[in-house]
Amino acid sequence: MVSLRCKLIVKAELENLHIHFSELGLGEVLIQEELSARQMIELSTNLSKSGLELLEDRKGILIERIKNVIIEMIHYSEEPPVNNFSAYLSNKLHYDYNYLSTLFSEMEGVTIGNFMMAHKIERVKELLIYNEMSLTMIAAKLHYSSVAHLSNQFKKVTGVTPSCFKNRKHKRLIALEDL
Repeated sequence: MVSLRCKLIVKAELENLHIHFSELGLGEVLIQEELSARQMIELSTNLSKSGLELLEDRKGILIERIKNVIIEMIHYSEEPPVNNFSAYLSNKLHYDYNYLSTLFSEMEGVTIGNFMMAHKIERVKELLIYNEMSLTMIAAKLHYSSVAHLSNQFKKVTGVTPSCFKNRKHKRLIALEDL
C-alpha cells in the first residue's frame, strides 16, 4: 500500500471478509487472528482486483516498508528534515542500510536514492500545480539545499524547468503506485 487510497481499499476488503485487525498502515496490516487458507485466497483475490498485492515473503514486505518510509517522509510528513537518511532508514527498519540498499536495487531495479528523487519530483509537481507555495518555499519544505538544486534535479527528471512545468496547460502527475 503506497497511498491513502490503497489503505481505504485494504480496510474495506478486511471489513468485508470480517477479518479483525488492530493496525492499518501504509504497506502493512496487523491482523488479530490467524487467517485460514480460504481467507488468504479471498483477500488476495479481492485485493488483486484493485491492483493490489498481498505480500507474504519477507523480502517483498521489507521492500514495501522501505517504500512506505520514503513515501510517508516525502508526501505526508511535516517533521523536520532527516539529516542522514541512510541512518534514519536503518534505525526505522532495524536493518543495515547496505543490506536494504542492495536488496532494494536488486528487487526494484532502481536505487533507493533514485526512488526518493522520483517521489520528491512528483511532490514538487503537485505543489506547483496547487500554486500555493513559491519555489523557494517548496525547496525548503522538501529539504533541498537550494532552489537551484531543486531546479536542476527537476529538469534532469522531467526534461523541463519548474517554471516551464508550472506554465504548461496540461500538467501531468504520476500516481504514487506507478513510481
